[in-house]
Amino acid sequence: MTDHHVLPARLRLVPMRPRDPHEPGRAATSLELFFDLVFVVAVSIAAAQLHHQLAEGHFVDGLFSYAVVFFGIWWAWMNFTWFATSFDTDDWLYRVLTILQMGGVLVLAAGIEPVFVDRDFTVLTLGYVVMRVVMVAQWLRASRRAGASRKATLTYALGIVSVQLLWLVMLVLPHGVQPYVMVLLVAAELSVPLVAERNGLTPWHPHHITERYGCFTLIVLGESLLASANAVIGALHDEATLGPLIWIAILALVVTASLWWLYFWPPHHRAITSLRRSLRYGYVHYFVFASAGAFSAGVELEIDQLTQHLELSPALVTLAVSGPVAVFLLGVWWIAIRDHADRVVNTAIPVAAVLVLLDPLLPVPITLTAVIMALLVVVLVLRPPLPEAES
Repeated sequence: MTDHHVLPARLRLVPMRPRDPHEPGRAATSLELFFDLVFVVAVSIAAAQLHHQLAEGHFVDGLFSYAVVFFGIWWAWMNFTWFATSFDTDDWLYRVLTILQMGGVLVLAAGIEPVFVDRDFTVLTLGYVVMRVVMVAQWLRASRRAGASRKATLTYALGIVSVQLLWLVMLVLPHGVQPYVMVLLVAAELSVPLVAERNGLTPWHPHHITERYGCFTLIVLGESLLASANAVIGALHDEATLGPLIWIAILALVVTASLWWLYFWPPHHRAITSLRRSLRYGYVHYFVFASAGAFSAGVELEIDQLTQHLELSPALVTLAVSGPVAVFLLGVWWIAIRDHADRVVNTAIPVAAVLVLLDPLLPVPITLTAVIMALLVVVLVLRPPLPEAES
């Protein structure tokens, strides 16, 4: 037996071969769920910083910073998730490399506030690069026994390394130039899977991958519940505003529960049956996740309006809640619902997305959005997803 075959056994490593995309009972591992925990920190900080920027009236700067930060969070999470569905071995080396990525997430999280406050992308970028470079090691390891996917794995590794070098070069450019370069680098990051997967598809497990997306959706939706709970707890000694705050918290719970209901209504695994559909599913989820995180910032902004009387238009504050809800509705509908729903549902969801944008016209915040979302849930209950043969 050659050293090539002895080495993995001696090091207690499992050969990293492509996983069976039809493996029965495939589910998220405890390592994957542990990995998600550090993203709870990053998402929470990003939403909190967005809330602070909006409260100070910096809507354009706040939304731009949030979009950049959330891209780093989402893209690092998504790349690991799709790699894991294809090559997860769960041996000690795979675990160590995953934990190193978690360290990169924590560094990225530490760099979120400087982005919002000073437009300083240094720490954020370094944390992001750490996560991505570790993924290169994973892809190179996978390439050894990837079979028909070998060219794709090597393309991923080369593409990721090339773009990370450009991210580091960006840090030495003048601050005024960096935002424009970042747009180009984001496009470069998004193009790597487009090129790699055309060099030999990596296998993905539809049920496993959609379960992972569902787990992350729960994380971002949980932010809005946390915002509401913290607001009520913080106002327990303020009798003048306690009643309205409880009302806002109830409405936020209704909306959050409705978003959850909508997201988990369709059979997501049927939405990624081809490369084109899986890319659409993965990329559009950026807007789904980001809007869910922004919704929590909007809820906190409404609470600030009640307790601190912000110098902002009440309509603008309510739009910070209803706008993310509309984006979430349209995003989930487009990638997972429209091909598996009847005409009633496919009409109700886009109409609901438009109607919630009228909420800022009413004097009572979030109420119209909550009513519309509750009615939409009724429609979903009465009109279940189409059977697979009809969709």
